[in-house]
Amino acid sequence: MRGPYRIRPLDSSNNLRLRIGSPSLLLKDAMVQSNSVLRPLTYTPIARFLFGIILVMSGGLSTATAQTLTGDQLGNGLSISVWSPHAQCPGVAPLVAVEIDPDRYRFTVHYYRQEGVSEPLDIRQWQERTGHDLVFNAGLFRENYAYLGLLYGNGRSLGSKRHATWQGLFAAEPAADRSPRARVLDLTFDTFDEERVPYREVAQSLMLLDRTGKVRVRQTGKRAYQTLVAEQSNGHLLLLKTTEVVSLYTLGECLRDAFPSLQQVMAMDGGSSSDIAVSPSLRQATSKMAGTHGWIPLLEDSLATHIGLPAVIGVSPRPEQTGVKAISK
Repeated sequence: MRGPYRIRPLDSSNNLRLRIGSPSLLLKDAMVQSNSVLRPLTYTPIARFLFGIILVMSGGLSTATAQTLTGDQLGNGLSISVWSPHAQCPGVAPLVAVEIDPDRYRFTVHYYRQEGVSEPLDIRQWQERTGHDLVFNAGLFRENYAYLGLLYGNGRSLGSKRHATWQGLFAAEPAADRSPRARVLDLTFDTFDEERVPYREVAQSLMLLDRTGKVRVRQTGKRAYQTLVAEQSNGHLLLLKTTEVVSLYTLGECLRDAFPSLQQVMAMDGGSSSDIAVSPSLRQATSKMAGTHGWIPLLEDSLATHIGLPAVIGVSPRPEQTGVKAISK
């Protein structure tokens, strides 16, 4: 989505959550009194009935909060699947979900002016030029293709300045030899020193869902394709691409309620510039395997055209991972 005015300001309102009373309170409230003597709840038929309800509720919560993605493993540390949250989020269509282990895959930021090309390439051209296993749009930009927000490649600023209100920051490849190798930072809570840049690959964009569970955009009703980057509790990054238009606020609520392993989520871009490309060799290798590979047509058919993107982020195996073939999960 081009231009700095497509995204509304951050939402300062608090989000309300439904909380279920603890079993101990339910049990206490259900105690029955006969002849001024309290009888233990478990000795009555109604008690056994209520206790069964509590167990069912507890089991249902555990099932609802568990989220497992199954799909195709493109390499040791890179897998892709289709996540369908419709049961918990009726207004959200299936999303293509790419799980990336930063310890096995590295990230590289590319900007067209530093690549020696006269105009931005589309996502497929970027993939062909760079040879990455996977490429996705790095963020928002103006009509003149100037990137909006901080953008660093190989430790050097690519000419853009910090955006005053967007607090999401994709940061990868730490300058010091330390872990984690890739993060989603929230500049509301996290610091980023532009004098001593702590990460070599950086792209700033909009914070969608923060570590407190707050959706950080307003509910405007605007709907568009979206590309998101999320940090999971296991340290892996999750790249999410919608297959139908949806509002950012609705998507943020869905991820908060249906995907609890996500620590925080940033929105990279929306609209016609929301794009992901997987290398043809990986697509072809996957298509020859047994089973259904629903993500392939979803990625290829989600947008009719691919527009020029001034900046992208590429994902490739680290040297020790080179040569790993795509295998099915």
